[in-house]
Amino acid sequence: MFAKPKVLLSWLALLLSFTSLFLSSWILLPAPNMFLLTLAVGAPEISPWLLLLNLLSFLLSFFYIRRRKLQRLACIFTFIGLLICGWVLMNIPPTQMQMAKAMKQGLGANYLEQIPVQVRAKMLTHPFELVNFFGGIASRKTRHKKDIIFAFPAGVALKMEVYQPSKVGKYPAVVVIYGGAWQYGNPHANLEFNQYIAHQGYTVFAIAYRHAPKYQFPVQLDDVRIALNFIRKHAAEYEADPERMVLLGRSAGAHLAMLAAYQPDAPPIRAVVNYYGPVNLTEGYKTPPNPDPINTRAVLKAFLGGSLEELPNQYKIASPINYLTHPLPPTLLIYGSRDHLVQARFGKQMYESLHNSGNTAVFLEIPWAEHAFDAVFNGVSNQLALYYTERFLAWALFKQ
Repeated sequence: MFAKPKVLLSWLALLLSFTSLFLSSWILLPAPNMFLLTLAVGAPEISPWLLLLNLLSFLLSFFYIRRRKLQRLACIFTFIGLLICGWVLMNIPPTQMQMAKAMKQGLGANYLEQIPVQVRAKMLTHPFELVNFFGGIASRKTRHKKDIIFAFPAGVALKMEVYQPSKVGKYPAVVVIYGGAWQYGNPHANLEFNQYIAHQGYTVFAIAYRHAPKYQFPVQLDDVRIALNFIRKHAAEYEADPERMVLLGRSAGAHLAMLAAYQPDAPPIRAVVNYYGPVNLTEGYKTPPNPDPINTRAVLKAFLGGSLEELPNQYKIASPINYLTHPLPPTLLIYGSRDHLVQARFGKQMYESLHNSGNTAVFLEIPWAEHAFDAVFNGVSNQLALYYTERFLAWALFKQ
């Protein structure tokens, strides 16, 4: 009468061992389509949980699977899963050391000393903490205004959301631009990040723009510039300092942030933060990633209105890397080594071009990270990115 539960436990252990390996494998495997890309993005970010899952699978397999061959197979599955997850966790210390070195090289060895003590006191104390991973990064009280219409281009209501510290005051401005292949998304994205940054002492403006393919470039850039003018005009109303402003974007939003900040007639911008954004659309079209889950060329055609062969000048105009002919705001670039939408090599190319042209830039690369790694706010990669992003913001906007 006790045989059935044991048999069920053994099959459960085998299933769990296979599942844990399958999930862990996406830390290494490139995703061939958008469905599997979700697994490839999320797996490394939850690797501590997957490590525990593999460990549990190993113990269940060892104690409950009686058939020797099945037990050996299940233990091999979980052992491989443990190695894969362990690779991420073992690489955290050298990665954070590399990032700390890159920050000092780009901003100066004493850049932290230029940040006021009271600002530093609010920041994350470590680049990665398991307590923040399992318990979440604490969110604190902020003020949040929604559905603020800042323009009606072509009859389309463009809206923004504003996040402010809990206390009334005057704060530096961080303008956040969402990603989505220039085709989708909204200002409500990355809510946790915006709340966190607002609590650190910034007024955060999360802005919208019109989407391709209905609206093609340079419409999106025009909308960002309209938003910046609106923010400067209404800065006092939202307790923002228009002379202390940073643009921060993700993916397509990072591309627009760089383009807006790099224009010769751009308003005063203190710095730009680029999370895995396209910088060289010409080369991106010529050499798409392999595999290419998003169909890079189709996305670029929808955004720009045609192929590279049809519109070579449009691709050039839309590439931030072609705007290095005058002094530019300091730029922080953060990319994942395993990004199969916007490859890290483009971020490094942008960094080298900025550096060689005499501009201040920092390039941070996360070895295990895919595109949109910060979708898991308390995940492994975003903790690292957030730690150095808030230091870069404070250096750019509060430095003495």
